[in-house]
Amino acid sequence: MKGKSSERAGYHHGDLPAALTAAAIELLDERGMERVTVREVARRAGVSPGAPFRHFADRQALLTAVADRILADFGEWQLGMVADVEGSVMRALGLGFVRFAIRHPRRFELIRSRVFGGSQPAELHQRLSDIERLFTDIIVADQKAGVLRPGDPAVVGLAGQAVVYGLSQMIVDGYLPPDRAEQLAEQVLDAFGLGIAN
Repeated sequence: MKGKSSERAGYHHGDLPAALTAAAIELLDERGMERVTVREVARRAGVSPGAPFRHFADRQALLTAVADRILADFGEWQLGMVADVEGSVMRALGLGFVRFAIRHPRRFELIRSRVFGGSQPAELHQRLSDIERLFTDIIVADQKAGVLRPGDPAVVGLAGQAVVYGLSQMIVDGYLPPDRAEQLAEQVLDAFGLGIAN
């Protein structure tokens, strides 16, 4: 009876998967990906230990849902970064990527494991396709405006992604000092000509 009572308390918001995902993100930020457990997420959401399994097959499914939520938030973050930018939007996106990793290193690690690994979960394909389409549109617009070097948008995008992903990983790993990471990122982006027409 006690489990049912606490489980009902967790349902008052009407969206248990969202509550579980939010609790998992909180736990991720506090302790890192390896310490996110279904049991602790359930406890924080105020439901029984078995309740999450009605919505997520296992821990990996929960982490994929968390990655999807983080990608959605990241997309909004990126749009905010480029809202009033003058010059290259591509450069602003790159800086936004690095800044996100600096501010949310554990979220970056989860995204790295789900997006930049050997295989991407099917549940993320649509969101990643939407991000890639937006990314390509921005590259083409920057090229037409003359603020980004010409070339195949797919290749230019891959080059940009490699630079900002590499920088972000070096920051998260502690190779680059966090207090200078943003400044170094700006210098590296400029050195590679991302946002500079040749």
